Amino acid sequence: MEHRTDRRAIPQRSTRWAAKAADTLAAAKLTPNQISVGSVIFAAAGAAALIASTYTDNDAARSVLLAATAVCIPLRLLLNMLDGMLAVEKGMSSPVGDIYNELPDRIADVLLIAAAGFATAGLVTAGGIDVGIVLGFTAAILAVLTAYIRSLGAALGTGSFFDGPLAKPHRMWLLMLGCLAAIAEPWLPWTPGWVLFATLALIALGSLLTCLRRLRRVTAVLRSRAQSSAEEA
Repeated sequence: MEHRTDRRAIPQRSTRWAAKAADTLAAAKLTPNQISVGSVIFAAAGAAALIASTYTDNDAARSVLLAATAVCIPLRLLLNMLDGMLAVEKGMSSPVGDIYNELPDRIADVLLIAAAGFATAGLVTAGGIDVGIVLGFTAAILAVLTAYIRSLGAALGTGSFFDGPLAKPHRMWLLMLGCLAAIAEPWLPWTPGWVLFATLALIALGSLLTCLRRLRRVTAVLRSRAQSSAEEA
């Protein structure tokens, strides 16, 4: 059943290994804000590997670079989960914690998704425009917009809606699967790059649907609130 919450539901948060990892980070004197910044470092490393994969003609090197990105993506998500665990479960929140919780996430999204667009450079062009690169930035903008609508709803007092179909974890797992599938492209009957191109198209479409769904829910709450106020007046 759909519901609104101010914190994303992550089943792994309640596991023993996650609690132990949070304990280890806390013992190392790392703050939630530092961990949030660390997630951007993994995203930047994954993005760099993605871009580099399009500039090599060596299939083995390309496979290693794509695999590196596939590893960086879940590590980015892991740190996104652990920073919240330290802030909430360990009571290590700070006055600027909300900024570090949101801004690094958006930077990481743009880095990874836009880099996937650069990884398809030259695959499809139209009128001198590289469609893959444009698709990458379009998907990145839509991904950021999903978070903006969620934050806007929270600011308006409707709560934070984490609805999909393509919330942050889903689009990152989709991109990771796209990177892994792209490793096999040299042995498939098409030009390398099409798997990531299709992945970006799915991310863009899914993010657009997510934006529309969240916007509809925020709007519904606001209208319901206004109607209730009018009936009470």
